[in-house]
Amino acid sequence: MNSTSDHPPKASGAPAKGRTVQDLTTGPIGRTLILFALPVMGSNILQSLNGSANAIWVSHALGEEALAATSNANNVMFLMLGAVFGVSMSANLMIAQAVGANDRNLAKKVVGTSTSFFLMLSLGVGAAGWLLTPGILTAMGAPGDARQQAIDYLRVIFLAMPFMYFFSFVMMAQRGTGDSRTPFWFSLFAVALDVALNPVLIMGIGPAPRLGVAGSATATLISQSLTLGLMLVHLYRQGSVLVLRPADWPLLKPDLSVVRALVFKGLPMAMQMLVVSGAAVVMISFVNRYGSHTAAAYGAAIQLWTYVQMPAMALGAAVSSMAAQNVGAGRMDRVDKVAHSGVAYALVFTAAPVLAIYAVEPWILRLFLPATSPSLPIAMHINAFALWGFIPLGAAFVLFGVVRATGAVVAPLVILFISMWLVRIPFTGYFQQTMGAEAVWWSFPMGSAVSCALALAYYRWGGWRKARLMETAPHGQAADTGMAPPDMDDEAALARREP
Repeated sequence: MNSTSDHPPKASGAPAKGRTVQDLTTGPIGRTLILFALPVMGSNILQSLNGSANAIWVSHALGEEALAATSNANNVMFLMLGAVFGVSMSANLMIAQAVGANDRNLAKKVVGTSTSFFLMLSLGVGAAGWLLTPGILTAMGAPGDARQQAIDYLRVIFLAMPFMYFFSFVMMAQRGTGDSRTPFWFSLFAVALDVALNPVLIMGIGPAPRLGVAGSATATLISQSLTLGLMLVHLYRQGSVLVLRPADWPLLKPDLSVVRALVFKGLPMAMQMLVVSGAAVVMISFVNRYGSHTAAAYGAAIQLWTYVQMPAMALGAAVSSMAAQNVGAGRMDRVDKVAHSGVAYALVFTAAPVLAIYAVEPWILRLFLPATSPSLPIAMHINAFALWGFIPLGAAFVLFGVVRATGAVVAPLVILFISMWLVRIPFTGYFQQTMGAEAVWWSFPMGSAVSCALALAYYRWGGWRKARLMETAPHGQAADTGMAPPDMDDEAALARREP
């Protein structure tokens, strides 16, 4: 049993532990992290399977030009989703800290302000994206034979953007309460519906209209909006802290302290995603210069890269929620243990799919490209350079997740900017004059190595432990100085890891 000095009595008004809130501040670190991360990874894998299934239908039903079109359009979509990532993560961390400190009122306040904020943001982005789609694709240099299909696809995606934004927010907010399983089951439903609707709407099966490449985007619109509605009904019936009942509606009026945290802490985290997505847009503009075959090969390779990144991304999300609850509870000793376990798991779980893909690469790429396609050997050549570089990047993802749990969000942004915009893009732009497309492929492992090295340096010597998420953030217990008796569950977990 844990000592009472390690775990003080719950404050009055605390959210009840049970179906809607899970305590991540107790128990063995490694086991708790894995059990929390697995549903997150499952959700991420489902999203990747969804994208892969869509790519398979598009390429085989409509041709390589359509695949190149969706590859260009999806880079823009990820850029737009990156704009909301920071706000979602900021809200997630504030909710997690409130749960760790047993402050239900603060959790409700964050939910109310975030709901209003997301409504305005998503509608603005959707409307602007619809109007600017042609100009965006022109600036990217989308291949001429794929441009119109990319416009058709992307405009429907922008119609879906408000639902996608709010779906992302609700999913991440649930993880802040310690619940990673419910988002997984709803992701499963959304993906199954999306995959089922893709061939129906692309090819016009039965009474459905034949929409071509826009049918794939329409499937996303339908699945995301329907699943979001069902998820909100479920949370309402469960009495979740994330649901605002009529008595809570005054909380929809934005609270300035929460807005400041959403903006000033969320903006750097949004910029992290925008830096990565923006760099991806620049990189695909380099790739487009070598024609549709290379663009299609790159699109197929990206489909595999998403699976390689899934474990580290899931662990990064898991350590953020887990570390944030422990920050709220004043358990900084556990935060460091979360980081160490997370990095070790990230290295192992990222290397495993890399090796698996190299073993079956010729066959797995044929899911996205015909066996006789000239793009197939190009995709294999790309992976020979780029794929292994995601292993060090996985460790960086986890360290970013830990430090941002305290509110230290600027350093990860700076690190990604350096590795993407001061290393990867300049290297490609300069050396492609002599190396051609090889410069593009070499730039990926170079950028990843720089990200990992700088993330390790900041974790070791940076001032992230003193950061604050917001002015009204709960303090929980006094931070552990390392002099208190260890949590016996943590001690047992360490013993199991030691030889």
